[in-house]
Amino acid sequence: MADKRTIAVNCWVLRNKQIDGIGYFTINTLQRIISGNPEVSFVILADKNFTEPYFDFKNVTIKKVFPPYRHPLLYIFYMEFVLPFVLRKIKPDLFVSAEGFLSLLSSCKQLPIIYDLNFEHYPENLALKNRLYFRFFFKRFAKKATRIATISEYSKADIVHWYKIAPEKIDNVSCGINSSFHILSGEEKVKAREKYSEGQPYFFFVGSMHPRKNMLRLLQAFNEFRKQSDSNFKLVIAGAMVWNQSEIMDVYQTSLYKSDIHFTGRLSDDELKQALGAAYALTFVPIFEGFGLPIVEAFEAGVPVLAANVTSLPEVAGDAAVYADPFDIASIVAGMKKLYENKEGLCAELAEKGFKQKQLFSWDRTAALLWESMQKTMR
Repeated sequence: MADKRTIAVNCWVLRNKQIDGIGYFTINTLQRIISGNPEVSFVILADKNFTEPYFDFKNVTIKKVFPPYRHPLLYIFYMEFVLPFVLRKIKPDLFVSAEGFLSLLSSCKQLPIIYDLNFEHYPENLALKNRLYFRFFFKRFAKKATRIATISEYSKADIVHWYKIAPEKIDNVSCGINSSFHILSGEEKVKAREKYSEGQPYFFFVGSMHPRKNMLRLLQAFNEFRKQSDSNFKLVIAGAMVWNQSEIMDVYQTSLYKSDIHFTGRLSDDELKQALGAAYALTFVPIFEGFGLPIVEAFEAGVPVLAANVTSLPEVAGDAAVYADPFDIASIVAGMKKLYENKEGLCAELAEKGFKQKQLFSWDRTAALLWESMQKTMR
C-alpha cells in the first residue's frame, strides 16, 4: 500500500462514559491498529460529548457528528442521511463500524463488526422500537457489507445461517482480555471477601441484568443449592440493573437466602478485579452470548468457572469449565454442587486448564486479526 490510506471508524459506541464489552473491544483493538500503522490516516466519527484521549495519535482526526445517537429514528437519520454526506467528504478507503451499523446509501467499502445476533433469537428481550430496527436493518447491513468481522465461530455460523452470507466473507477476529486481572494473594482475597460477602466464600456473576444473562434461573439455582448443601456460600452479583428489575427483585425478596445474595451494582475496573479474583467460582450461565468475556477474565484471575453449554461459551471455555444447561435449574444446581464438593481437586484442575485456555485470547491477537480483515476489505 504505497499510497496514503484513510480509514473512517464509527465510534458512537463510546458515547457513554461507562464502557461495556463492545467499548472495551473498540478501544483495545483500535489503539493497537492505529499505533501500529502510522502511515494510515484514521478518522474517528464520534458523539459531540466524546472527550476521552483513547485515540490520541498523530495519524488520528476526531470528527464529531450530529445528531446524538439515541433512538432508532436517529440511527436511520444518521446512517442514511448524515453519514453518506460525511463519507463523501472524507473519501475513505474503508468505513469500519464498531457497533455493526452501516450506511445502505454509501458506496464506499464497509466493514461492520457484528458481535452476535441475540435480537434474532430473542427479539422479545428488546424494546419494540429497537427490535424493529435491528431485525429490519441488520440483514441488510450484512448483505451491504464488503466483509464482516465477528468475535466467535458461533457468531460467524449464526450470521451465515440467518442472513445467508457466504462464510468466506466473514472473519472471526475473536476477543481479548483486560490484563489487569490476576491471581490475588491470600490477603487480598480475605480483604475482598470481607467487603463483598461478609468474609464467606461466594459464587460470582458479572454482567448487565439483561434477560439473556439468565439471572432469574441463577437466583433460583442458588436458592436450591443452599437447600441441598450445608454450605455458607454467598452469591455476589455485579452489574447495572436496568432490565426486568421487578422480576429479579421478586425472586430475591422471596428467597429464603435473601441475606446471602449481594448486589454490588456496577463496579469499577479495580473493584471488579478484586471481586472476581476473590470468588470461589464464576457462575456464568446466560442463554445467549456472542463471546463471554467474563469467562476468560476468570481464567486470568485463576478462578474456576461454571458456564452455560450453549452458543459460543463451550468454544471460549474449552475443557476449562464445568458446564450446565442454562434452561434447567437442576443442571445449574448440579454444577454449583460439583464445584462446591471439589472432588479430586477439581477447582485447582480447572484453574490450571483455564490458564492454558486464556492463552488463546489477547487484544494483540484480536487487533492483528481485525487489521487483517480491514486489509482484505480494502483489497
